[in-house]
Amino acid sequence: MTVEQAVFLVGGLGTRIRDVAGERAKPVLEVGGKPFLDYLLDEASRHGVKRALLLCGYRASDLVGAYRGRSIRGMTIDTAVESEPAGTAGALALAADRLDDCFFLVNGDSLFDFNWLALCPAPGGRSWVRMALADGVPGERYGRVAVEGGRVREFVAAGAAGRPINAGVYLMRKDVLSRVAALPCSLEREVLPGLAAEGLIEGAVIEAPFIDIGTPEDFRRAQRLVPQILKRPAAFLDRDGVLNEDSGYVHRADQVRWVPGAHRAVRWLNDAGYLVFVVTNQAGVARGLYEEDHVVSLHDWMSRELGDHGAHIDCFEYCPYHSEGTVERYRRVSALRKPEPGMIKKLMVDWPVDASRSFLIGDRKSDLQAAAAAGIRGHLFAAGNLYDFVRTLVPPRRRTGDGD
Repeated sequence: MTVEQAVFLVGGLGTRIRDVAGERAKPVLEVGGKPFLDYLLDEASRHGVKRALLLCGYRASDLVGAYRGRSIRGMTIDTAVESEPAGTAGALALAADRLDDCFFLVNGDSLFDFNWLALCPAPGGRSWVRMALADGVPGERYGRVAVEGGRVREFVAAGAAGRPINAGVYLMRKDVLSRVAALPCSLEREVLPGLAAEGLIEGAVIEAPFIDIGTPEDFRRAQRLVPQILKRPAAFLDRDGVLNEDSGYVHRADQVRWVPGAHRAVRWLNDAGYLVFVVTNQAGVARGLYEEDHVVSLHDWMSRELGDHGAHIDCFEYCPYHSEGTVERYRRVSALRKPEPGMIKKLMVDWPVDASRSFLIGDRKSDLQAAAAAGIRGHLFAAGNLYDFVRTLVPPRRRTGDGD
């Protein structure tokens, strides 16, 4: 199942950070050189979200002016403005006619660097909510969450130790709105505790970097930590021969035979905090065997297939050019075509990649040559199980950042 909508709670007053924010809305404060909300929107777009909805309250004009009508990596952004404070659950209720049946809900003042698709598939049966819980986060001001058998049992007051915290990212069914009675209404205080008592909330406990900007001290720490967290290592994957078997000019879904362990390998990299890119030569376009639209459609299908396993590719790059192509507009020498490093270098410009920790997996010498020319490690995958291969290269994730 693909979750196409993310809803952001960005209407808070930000009273604890007023000395820093002044009269500005908290989510548009600059962190590491750009508005904090930009980071959250980028996270949504790279996890396959197509539409973002900002639920605005205090200083709504700051958010409407900056974001309404914009798009990020193909994800469109819209806003909904409450006429008077309605609380977090109230803001959702007021936007009910604009919500999908299932959507991500994200707090606009915190960043949790984890794989959002770890919350998929959508809650079903008795569950209405799946929520991300950050483990190993120090501090006494965070409320804690009691989890038993993967189900949230209760929300514990701030100050308790030894439990994960609510990380502010949920996968939520619209059914939750049936529990909103009168406005204003708080999701955290009035809705979620009741749902937990009824066994309607699942919790995914994840150890990964977490930071919020709710206090002046945390806002100052975020200036350093957010750019550090989001400059990630990347895994560049060849497609044919690595993700799927290379049966020759694959360009339709019915031609794809996934390499054993491919879905689990991508999920492992996602969960380990890596950006995951596909870099693939597609000379079949230049040879007139299929069109670029076929390549794009196939990659969309592959994304949906991976999404069913909680995995995602951050970006697909392909080169349609070949010096001996039969289609004139594609007949050229291109710096994008491996063994040239053009696709890798382009991704390194477009994304915050830590090249020193990045690598490529390919099945041909030309893949490894491209990696070397781009200044990253290259690994030859000859055959076998891709998941087993990836696990030899990437250990399980350990939390980094503040508190280590």
